[in-house]
Amino acid sequence: MNLIGNIIWLIFGGFVVFLEYMAAGLALCLTIVGIPFGIQCFKIGIMTLFPFGQHVREVPGDSGCLSTIFNIIWIFLGGIWIALTHLIFGILLAITIIGLPFAKQHFKLMSLSFAPFGKEIYS
Repeated sequence: MNLIGNIIWLIFGGFVVFLEYMAAGLALCLTIVGIPFGIQCFKIGIMTLFPFGQHVREVPGDSGCLSTIFNIIWIFLGGIWIALTHLIFGILLAITIIGLPFAKQHFKLMSLSFAPFGKEIYS
């Protein structure tokens, strides 16, 4: 079932979003200061490529000081808008019964894109 959901996700915009995250990650990695943020864009981009069957969790044993500072910078530099976009698409998809699985994926991506530092993706 995850395979079918991922194929439908890719056809209806998942691949385009993946390319956007990869382009943003590449642009951020061109500067030394932006490398940690570019890596997070790559992480979110891979998650948007195949979101069905993947989960997000907090990294166990993470001290939190540096990741908290980076999350605050991330939120102010665009993370809030990315998260709001996933929230809006999730709400729009949740209106229909057919869109509920895709809405769930957008809500999962919203939580990751709001504060990606200190989180990991696992299957």
